[in-house]
Amino acid sequence: MNWQQLISSKRFGQENRHIERHDDRSEFKRDYDRLIFSAPFRRLQNKTQVFPLPGSIFVHNRLTHSLEVASVGMSLGNDVAKDIIRRNPELAGTLIEELGTIVSTACLAHDMGNPPFGHSGEKALQTFFTEGKGKELKPLLNRDFWEDITHFEGNANAFRLLTHRFCGRRKGGFVMTYTMLASIVKYPFSSLCAGNHGKFGFFHSEEGFFRRVAEELGMKQLSDEGEPLKYARHPLVYLVEAADDICYEIMDIEDAHKLKILTFEETKQLLLGFFDEDIQQSIQKRIIDEDLSDENEQVVYMRACVIGKLENVCAEAFLKHEQEILDGTFQGELIDYVTDREREAYKRCTEIAFKKIYHSKPVIDIELAGYRIINTLMEQMTEAAVHPERFYSKQLLCRVSSQYDINSDNLETRIMAVIDFVSGMTDVFALDFYQKINGTSLPIV
Repeated sequence: MNWQQLISSKRFGQENRHIERHDDRSEFKRDYDRLIFSAPFRRLQNKTQVFPLPGSIFVHNRLTHSLEVASVGMSLGNDVAKDIIRRNPELAGTLIEELGTIVSTACLAHDMGNPPFGHSGEKALQTFFTEGKGKELKPLLNRDFWEDITHFEGNANAFRLLTHRFCGRRKGGFVMTYTMLASIVKYPFSSLCAGNHGKFGFFHSEEGFFRRVAEELGMKQLSDEGEPLKYARHPLVYLVEAADDICYEIMDIEDAHKLKILTFEETKQLLLGFFDEDIQQSIQKRIIDEDLSDENEQVVYMRACVIGKLENVCAEAFLKHEQEILDGTFQGELIDYVTDREREAYKRCTEIAFKKIYHSKPVIDIELAGYRIINTLMEQMTEAAVHPERFYSKQLLCRVSSQYDINSDNLETRIMAVIDFVSGMTDVFALDFYQKINGTSLPIV
């Protein structure tokens, strides 16, 4: 793979159109602006990241998480672009100078396909078809479609959201650039390659779209003729992934301290563990010099130091392994290639998060509630989609947004419309809809 082909401003859905521009924004800045002002992006403010949506203490939701990831992604992209141009002066003045904007935009979009209630919502959608009443539909559905819905994946759903021609009303979804679209696909292969880990990058209905993007950008194809489609990652995916890894792990530690799941001493030990003794002492001296007496402020300062450190070392890891990444032979994640100290400190954060955060009572409670809500919505909406002629089905299907093809003659299209509808809900909307269809809540006029 080569940088000049990998970075393209061609737009999905406008390949053969000349669009006259009236301002000096780059095409990648237009991508960024389209996402920021879109309804699916706004809805992230009401979707769970890890902890339940805030009461008196504000913790991260999908929107604030995505904005923070985009900030780190901008730094990663800019640092990498600067060094690549230094090594290859002939690339100066080319689109590679836009790496920061592209990575930042992909970071904004990386969670847009996630359903409500965090990972429990994703699991509820999958298991409705593998363990719930959805199992009965298997004989009626094609194998490819069955693999897609039983492995439902937020990453693949984001690609669908950004490219799909819902009801034929649009000619290319958000009409994003090819490079931005490729940069969000963490698992560039079909659900037939998902295996036990359950991850994949595009639904069967968007396979042709992804192939078009990959071929235009010169992405390396790993599958042979007749095999399920599989590509090497677009290089910028590694930077988006690193920004996400840095933010969710470190910010979850900060949120856990705010919620008193972790003590100040536990949090301090975890964050300072990324530095040697001299740097630790320097950080603590600066905390004293800046008169940060509040423990929350001290945690924020230490967290900022950690994020800055990890951003630098991940950029260095990318540049060190640039050729392997371009060859499609790089294995693992950038965070795996930092120094022993940083890798061990990150591992400790991961272990503590798994033990004390992701299995804490508030997190388990929201996952249990979310699982039941999503499962119930899928059960009733899918029943209506399978039997649209029934009176109650007609009433339920009237609630589905007109952008989804819920009235299609094709069963798979109707089922996918249900999945699109449910996965696009916010936590609050899903709860409200759940209460209404169960008769435990009535609209107030």
